[in-house]
Amino acid sequence: MKFTDGYWLTRPQYEINSPQEVFEYKVDGKELTAYAPYNKIKVRNDELNLGMTTVKLSSPIEGVVGVKLIHFDQPTQGPSYELSNEDPDVNIKTSDEEISLTSGPLTAKMPVRGDFKIEFEADGQVFTASEPSAEGEVTDNKEKKHYMREKLSIDVDELIYGMGERFTPFVKNGQTVDIIQKDGGTGSEQAYKNIPFYLSNKGYGVFVNQPETVSFEVASEDVDKVQFSVEGQSIEYYVIYGPTPKEVLNRYTRLTGKVTLPPAWSFGLWLSTSFTTDYSEKTVMGYIDGMQERHIPLDVFHFDCFWQKGFEWCNFEWDKDMFPDPEGLIKKIHDKGVKVCLWINSYIGQKSPLFKEAKEKGYFIKREDGNVWQWDLWQAGLGTIDFTNPDAVKWYQSKLKVLLDMGVDCFKTDFGERIPVEDAVYYDGSDPKRIHNYYTYLYNKTVFDLLVEEKGKDEAVLFARSATVGSQKFPVHWGGDNLSRYKSMADSLRGGLSFLLSGFGFWSHDIGGFEESATPDIYKRWTQFGLLSSHSRYHGSIEARVPWNFDEEAVDVTRKFVDFKLSIMPYLYTEAVNTSETGTPLMRPVFMEYLEDNNAYHLDKEYMLGSKLLVAPIFNDKGTVNYYLPTGKWTNVLTEQYYDVTEGGNWFTETYDHLNLPLLARENSILVRNEAAVHADYDYTKDVTIHLYNMAEGTTEQKVVDNHGKDAAKVTVTRSGNHFTVKTDGLSSVKVSVHEAGKIIEEKIGEFDI
Repeated sequence: MKFTDGYWLTRPQYEINSPQEVFEYKVDGKELTAYAPYNKIKVRNDELNLGMTTVKLSSPIEGVVGVKLIHFDQPTQGPSYELSNEDPDVNIKTSDEEISLTSGPLTAKMPVRGDFKIEFEADGQVFTASEPSAEGEVTDNKEKKHYMREKLSIDVDELIYGMGERFTPFVKNGQTVDIIQKDGGTGSEQAYKNIPFYLSNKGYGVFVNQPETVSFEVASEDVDKVQFSVEGQSIEYYVIYGPTPKEVLNRYTRLTGKVTLPPAWSFGLWLSTSFTTDYSEKTVMGYIDGMQERHIPLDVFHFDCFWQKGFEWCNFEWDKDMFPDPEGLIKKIHDKGVKVCLWINSYIGQKSPLFKEAKEKGYFIKREDGNVWQWDLWQAGLGTIDFTNPDAVKWYQSKLKVLLDMGVDCFKTDFGERIPVEDAVYYDGSDPKRIHNYYTYLYNKTVFDLLVEEKGKDEAVLFARSATVGSQKFPVHWGGDNLSRYKSMADSLRGGLSFLLSGFGFWSHDIGGFEESATPDIYKRWTQFGLLSSHSRYHGSIEARVPWNFDEEAVDVTRKFVDFKLSIMPYLYTEAVNTSETGTPLMRPVFMEYLEDNNAYHLDKEYMLGSKLLVAPIFNDKGTVNYYLPTGKWTNVLTEQYYDVTEGGNWFTETYDHLNLPLLARENSILVRNEAAVHADYDYTKDVTIHLYNMAEGTTEQKVVDNHGKDAAKVTVTRSGNHFTVKTDGLSSVKVSVHEAGKIIEEKIGEFDI
């Protein structure tokens, strides 16, 4: 939201007051409070008829400083984000010149009686600041509203990322970003997953702790600042120091909730009935049998909306005309070694038998007149479950438990964005504006908690579309409604990378695009990209995304890339465990691994899959790709093409057939694989080949986890010139494949020369 008219003027409808000095301060335990009036006080009479901002500094996590700016100290209705407090040691210093609070490497300091500002400092350097007149309490005289504003400085070459799954340019500088949940597809400025957190390439992040709409002006209204504002009388934010992006995300996820590790089987291929296509038990088994007949491994089958009768979503009842024996069908699918996922959402259509029950028991969001809040968008006369009502939560879970008892393994929790704000009343009295974004947290927590209770924590997984702060505890999330076009494929990746820089560990997207019919070419290229993402699902709207619907080569492409992903599960799941422990996303922008390479900071059409593999999807029907490699020795895992990239990095333009693309292992990589794997969940310590890519001098170690995420094995490689010593602890039936400057040398465990 913009309040100013250029650099000098305020827009006519607004009045802005800013703190001018620290008039007084106090220390209360580990909290530092400053009182900052809107004029400098020279004589006692200056204290009259004057407002002030109360500034509170605190620290919930070492290296994180919270700032709360209060105009009028008024209570706010819920909800609020669930945050952790590790109660770190803090050092508060006061003097006649300056007051400060230090937590770990981070210090926030304010001058006393000088021009008001807050500087954030680490290692003796100020990296951002709220400079004089940056903070503001804003009155909108036209709309009769009040806002609180903050502006934090950015450097001349500073880049800003994150704020959720945004499909606008990857670097957010120059953008206006409103943090508000919208069901707007993947081709607009709207987003399903809005996170009021941004990450800077200068080694810090900022989290605005406000669940309502937060409006960001990122080097836009003021080109030297990131501005954020909310309606109300107070605003709270946290500055999170790194100094690396990984360390920032580690602290952010410790504050807002650590990433949960999904079960190993969820990393395999998911196949959907697709949305509006006709399907029955015969159709479903035909898809599953067709995959097995073509030797394409499948781990999850997903039933989309029409497993239920139309106009009755969600009634949690199988359409018995199409599925007369759902328990028997689920058993048949399980007997094939495949899990079952069902589509659900948090709305109940008026035609559903459950609507009357939920209405009578008060389980829906209501209007101020006491009626159910209804509309016809999506399902006729739908009502929205009020998850602030504990009884509604238990009721909703009871309906899902019946399905779990049938054998269902997980749920796709669709929607959660179109939640009423106007004329809406919640059971617990929550502010409709604050709960709009937060609703998805309650919705997905309700389902995830049931899965943990019924299946166990190690088996719980969702396929969710909407998300807010803390939703990383309820994986996995997918990218929403994209188009079957190359531009939309690139949009999806850009949005996914932005999302993954916002505290989330795992991400997926509809392979082939959701809307429209996919061409065989885009289906095959998107298959490559999809099977080289953390999670992989075929899903469409008007056509089933089984590969034989496109051409025979599509079958070959699917088989090859499913086989490849399953083969690297010892690597992927070990990296996924690291994601759950540290907050570093499994898929990540290239710059996270190459912080010294300035060329990497704008890359949004390639990414790292874990710490060792670089992927550059192909976004055209010519098979041509233009991609960048940082300095180092790289080997294409599929073609064995070798690249020795000299200092400064290099761009490459190449053309690939549908069975290949740039998939490169960086030097000194140990990749443990099982090329015979037929599911994602298997014993990662047996019958493996250890692939060594351009190993460096000295000793390198690589751990391997088991399929429950526990440390299970370790590979140790020592190189001295051309002499190798390879040792394993916990692996059995092991071979070694050395990839050296484009050559492959097959060896056994032990000592050898190449």
